[in-house]
Amino acid sequence: MKGHDELRSPRAVILRAVVLAVFGVIVLRLAYIQLVDDRYGSMARDNFLRYEVQYPPRGEVFDRNGEYLVQSRECYDLMVIYRDLPKEGFDTLRLCDVTGISERKLERALADARMRPRVGSPVFKFLSSEEKLRLDEMNVSGFYTVPRTVRRYPRNIGGNLLGSVGEVSREMLRNYPEYSVGDYIGTEGLEAAYDDELRGENGYVLRDIYSRDGSRDTVLKRSVPGKSVVCTIDARLQQFAEELMRDKVGAVVAIEPSTGEILVMASSPTFDPEELVGRNRGNNYMRELNNSRHPLFNRAVKSSYPPGSTFKLVNALIGLQEGVLTTRNVYPCNEGYDYGRIHVGCHKHASPLGFYYAISTSCNAYFCYVFRNILENDEYGSVKDAYDVWRDYVMSFGFGRKLGSDFLGERSGYVPTREFYDKRYRRSWNSLTVLSLAIGQGELGCTPLQMANLAAIVANRGYYYIPHIVRSVEGCDSLDGRFRERHYTMVDTKYFEPVVEGMWRSVNVDGTSRLAYLKDFDVCGKTGTAQNPRGEDHSTFVSFAPRENPRIAIAVYVEHGGFGSEIATPIASLIEEMYLTGRIERQWLLDYVKNKRINYPMYDRK
Repeated sequence: MKGHDELRSPRAVILRAVVLAVFGVIVLRLAYIQLVDDRYGSMARDNFLRYEVQYPPRGEVFDRNGEYLVQSRECYDLMVIYRDLPKEGFDTLRLCDVTGISERKLERALADARMRPRVGSPVFKFLSSEEKLRLDEMNVSGFYTVPRTVRRYPRNIGGNLLGSVGEVSREMLRNYPEYSVGDYIGTEGLEAAYDDELRGENGYVLRDIYSRDGSRDTVLKRSVPGKSVVCTIDARLQQFAEELMRDKVGAVVAIEPSTGEILVMASSPTFDPEELVGRNRGNNYMRELNNSRHPLFNRAVKSSYPPGSTFKLVNALIGLQEGVLTTRNVYPCNEGYDYGRIHVGCHKHASPLGFYYAISTSCNAYFCYVFRNILENDEYGSVKDAYDVWRDYVMSFGFGRKLGSDFLGERSGYVPTREFYDKRYRRSWNSLTVLSLAIGQGELGCTPLQMANLAAIVANRGYYYIPHIVRSVEGCDSLDGRFRERHYTMVDTKYFEPVVEGMWRSVNVDGTSRLAYLKDFDVCGKTGTAQNPRGEDHSTFVSFAPRENPRIAIAVYVEHGGFGSEIATPIASLIEEMYLTGRIERQWLLDYVKNKRINYPMYDRK
């Protein structure tokens, strides 16, 4: 009885309760570990399995003739699992020599890997195939490579046009959950505009580190290669345009009028896209970023320039449509337009002069009369009401707004509003106050893309297709429908033919565009000299050819280039010659353009 009493004693009961409680905790813990907590299972798997991202090859880019503009080449990311590094250490100097990584960077990478010893951490990117083979020969445990592709550019052209590819930033990772650490995206140009199509989809693999042939690997998701893109650009013509614009500041844009396809988009100065690929990308990017001539800035779509005398085409068309101008109108020009204290200068030419000669010789005075007649039209209640109508006409030509191209970063330019002048002049202004708009000066601003679109509009006699740089995407049935829609101006088609005649005479008879003459091609053109208060005037030119069934419309803008006929016209003409004939016969003109030197004090001063 005594033993039975001891078992029922408070001390024994407490002891049994403690033993049962401990046993219960152990059972519950085992159940939790086996049924709920997979941490230890993951740790066990980590001993022989590695979760690995499979990066897809980025889609390639072709020009309109099937030539590569952008290709992908194989490279590797060097990774490390800190836990698997040799306990006795390894030859760090040899590893650095084989991979090209600095000792300091290797030490920093290993320090980061130590924080997550069981997970693969990046050490170095852009290992070549040769470097990978030498690394494999070293056979250092803990290090492994992940294949991926980087860009290469067969012609090394179109830096601003094509853009570049870079690793996603921390900010993008926060804002866009579809991206992961290590992903690469297009950062500018076509690479950014069509990143969704070019990028592809990552794949994922559980890799057995003991399986040499990969036979025990588990594919969780296969990577999907990016789609190839066929560009509208003519690679040969693009390269030629960039050669002509070398050492100059400005832009060239050429469009196929019948489709809106962009044949050339050259911004100068530009950069070699190969320099923004690989290990030195960061250093090269900073060098270009600090370049005083801003080669990373795409002037073709982002610069807002005064159009100068090329804008007289627009005012001529508005005047004809409004009935305040006919081809029979004659006005005087005594080296400019004078009204009271106002003087708008002009170069020497015959006076008085008619409509066609005014266009061909680019007379400032003639278009001052035209512009005043537009704004002082009795059909409207006031000059300000007429100005609103004039601005609507201008906007219908694609000025003062984005054209809606598939190219990112397009600027809208600027066409001042009535309210702008009300504020500037305290509501006291008239046609003389804004007379500089008659010759494309004043507050007007437009991009070279808009100027090329103007040339396409005149070539088409009143309409345009939205300019675009991509013709097709792999796997897509057709182009975006908005690029197939005609956009008409507010000017009737019948009024374009007189303007075309004036442009034709400017090149072929008696005008300022004589350097654009091409035998058998009936080139039409209009020079422009945009006034520049900070140095030499800007040289500009718009043109299309042939006159009937035009195949190319082009705009050239050269900052500080002087008269439009001085440098912009020969550049445009050589590009037209190359495109229409496939060769250059006017070697003297080519030599003149290549040897032309222009001073840029605004960019080059210390």
